[in-house]
Amino acid sequence: MSTSTDNRQQATHRPWIGAALRDFPWVHLGLGLTGNMLFVVGSVMFFWEGVKTAAIWLFVLGSLGMLIGSLGELLVRVEKHRRDDH
Repeated sequence: MSTSTDNRQQATHRPWIGAALRDFPWVHLGLGLTGNMLFVVGSVMFFWEGVKTAAIWLFVLGSLGMLIGSLGELLVRVEKHRRDDH
């Protein structure tokens, strides 16, 4: 009996996550592009000693943006693969 309840709970929670992942792929792309831009700008800023701390933060934020964008794209692909299997 708990299996049918679990399936109903998953059915009510999963569709909006999958829909959000599918309907907003530009968010993942935007995060990745922004991360890449921050990463490059931060990397160039390392040439000047006076802005090294800001460069480190841009480098870290850019890396985080690229990671989040890639994870979002991975989730989109996993969701598409899961839907194709059913």
